[in-house]
This record gives sequence, C-alpha cells and structure tokens, in this order.
Amino acid sequence: MPGTALPTTAYDPLQVQTAMPILEIFRQTLAALWESKLRSFLTMFGILWGITSVILLVGLGIGFGIDQHERLKTIGTDIAICFGGKTAMPSGGYASGRNIQLNIGDAEAIQQFAPLVKTVSPEIRRTVSEVSQRNASSRAVRGVWPQYQNFRSLKVEEGRLMTDADEDTSNRVVILGAESSRQLFPGKPAIGQPVMIEGYPYTVIGVLAKKQQNGSYGSGPDNTQLFVPFSAMLRDFPPDFKGTGPDAQPAPVGTVNNIVVQPVSAAQHVAALREVRQILADRHHFDPNDLDALWVWDTLEGAQFTDRIFYVMTLFFAAVALLTLLLGGIGVMNIMLVAVSERTREIGVRKALGATARDIRRQFLVESAIITLVSGAAGLVSGVGICLLIRALPLPDFVPHPVISAVAIIASLVTLGLITVSAGTYPALRAAGMTPIECLRTD
Repeated sequence: MPGTALPTTAYDPLQVQTAMPILEIFRQTLAALWESKLRSFLTMFGILWGITSVILLVGLGIGFGIDQHERLKTIGTDIAICFGGKTAMPSGGYASGRNIQLNIGDAEAIQQFAPLVKTVSPEIRRTVSEVSQRNASSRAVRGVWPQYQNFRSLKVEEGRLMTDADEDTSNRVVILGAESSRQLFPGKPAIGQPVMIEGYPYTVIGVLAKKQQNGSYGSGPDNTQLFVPFSAMLRDFPPDFKGTGPDAQPAPVGTVNNIVVQPVSAAQHVAALREVRQILADRHHFDPNDLDALWVWDTLEGAQFTDRIFYVMTLFFAAVALLTLLLGGIGVMNIMLVAVSERTREIGVRKALGATARDIRRQFLVESAIITLVSGAAGLVSGVGICLLIRALPLPDFVPHPVISAVAIIASLVTLGLITVSAGTYPALRAAGMTPIECLRTD
C-alpha cells in the first residue's frame, strides 16, 4: 500500500564473509593441514610424542621405584643386621683396636632388655657339603631362630617353615632355597627327603618360593641357601671362627656371624637401634658412639635412600619428557607463523570485506587449538596404550612394568593447555595486526 513502510530484511554480505563458525574454521584448518601433509604430520607428531613421552617415562620411573622397593623387601621388612667390628676408640679402660665378636648371649640380651625391638635372631653361616639321593652340592647353610623366617620374608612354595619346637629340640630339619632344591633334587619332589649335611642326616621340610632379590649379605641370595635351626647347626657343624694375628685364638662356642633385629615399628626404628647399640656396648665394653665397633646394615635407611634416588630419576624423566612436549609446542607456533605468511592475501581480503581483528585472531587461535588438542588426544591414547601393552607383556626381571600416573597425565594436559594458548597467541596477534593494504600488496 502506498505510504506504508514495509519491513525489510537487510542482507549483509560481510556477515557471511566474516562471521565464520567453529565448524567452518575446523574445515579450513583440516584443508590447510592437508595442503602441507608432511609438515603438518611432523608438527602434530611432536605434540603426540611429547605427551606419550611424559606418560611413558614417568610411568617407567615410578615402576622402577616400586620394583626396587619390592626387591628390598625380600631382604627384610624394616630390619637391621648387626656385625661385630673393631673398636676405634678406647672405652672403660679397654684399648682401641679390639675385635668385637657377637655371640648368642647378645641376641638373648637384646630380646630381654630392648623393648623397642620386636624380634631378634642370631645367625651363623657356613659353606659345607650337601648330598642327596639325586645330586650333591657345596652351598652355604644358615642357622637361625624361627622368627628370622618372618622378618626376612622367607616364604615356602612347598612344605612348611621351621617352628619353635624344631629349635627347642635341635631338630635336624632343613629348608632349601629355590636353586638349592633344583640342584639337589632336579625335577623331583624334595619334601620329606633326606639330605646329608656335613655328614649329618637332615630332612627337607620346605622349599622356598623363588625370590627376585637384588641384594644380600653374607654368603649370597636366599635362593642359593639352606636354612636349619640355629641350635642344630651349633651342635652339628658350627662355623670355625678364627681370629687374626699371630696370637689369634679360635672364637668361643656360641659366637655368631651377625644378629638380625626388627624394631616394633618404622617410627621407632632409630630409637630401637640406639637401644641395641647401647646393650652391645655394655656387654663388649666399647663406646656406643664408636661406629666402627658395631657395623649395622639398616634396610630402612637403604630403602629410603633408594626411594630418593628413584624419585629424582622420575623427576628427571618427567623434565626430559616435558621439554620434548615444549619443543613440540614450538613446532606448532612455527607452523602457525608459516600459515600466517602463506595466507596474507586471504587475511587482507577478509579484512577488506569487514572482518575485525578479533575475527582474525579467533580463527588462528582456534586453528592452533585444533592442532594441539587433536595431537594431544592422540598422544594421551598412545601413552596409555603403550603402558598397558608393556604391562601385558612378559618382561625380564630387570625391566619394570610402567605405572599409569594420574599426575603425569594431568601435568601433560596442563602443559598442553599452556602450549595451546602460547603457540597460537603470537601468530594470531601478528595476523590480526596486519592492515588490508599491507596484506593485499603481498605477492
């Protein structure tokens, strides 16, 4: 009708040209990556390998630490092995330089007068001949109290452990290590079979489960040993302790190689060892502060030291992996700068048609985010997948199973987020700062 204003819908071509939805930006990013496939693959592979490295290396570092901690437990859980030494200072009217020889009375005194010590056992060792109906050997035999079996983590695969009755009656029974059993009874059952040990008839009551043991003391790993009641060994074939020097005399009967103690708890470990040192110092007339008079192998201290080593190693692995990831981020920034240079005329055309600096900046930030997030997700899947694959494979004893660490995954994702922002910001700002005339002049 004349004179009536009709509503009109304005068609703005700039809206079509400048307001690019995320889906369109994603499509253009894929097209740009496809145009330079090799360069894009290498850039994305840098991020992928960086994420994979963080998860895998940190997992291996944690796995090494757990594996070594478990192996240390095979020597004993929170125990200390005490060896007699030589005094380095005079004490109580006695000169320095005396040999300290521990004996069965020392173990009994610790058991009676050290309330912070949970269990104790003297130990004697001697390498003697063993003869079975199947084979013969010459291996070390250890004479111990029954409680020794618990805190030294001795577990039988067949048969039983020694009991207090075996010790009280000096029963001639023996427990074989895994390797000792294979040698003396190759492919045959050992339980209940007789073994002549230094000419005395002993009966096999147990075979130890094989230990993954990376440390020992005295005569070797437990797999290679034989274990008998302390009283039986002291009666039948005690070690021949000899002194040193021209006037040396044989050690008195009851002398032991060492004494093994277990504190009541890890929290009381230091105080318990102080009690033990004081008791032995009083009995052998040496200064309790004389560390040379009594040498102590502290497994708790060793475990803490090992934990610190593998903690630092894991941090080093993580730092190397994160550095690899950061280098991947530099690669993303580089490809985005190249993209800005190659698409200068496109930027100029869009700006000439009305695109704002914000539109240009958003486009390149989204492209950078797509590259890093896609490659980061692939790296996350790759890292977790490789860890799971390695855990499923049979590995040599010295290779640990990697642990999938939530901390490593979070750290890699946080780093990936920082890379996404930093790698895309500078190229986006550079593209947004170009003027249309500057862009359209470019050949």
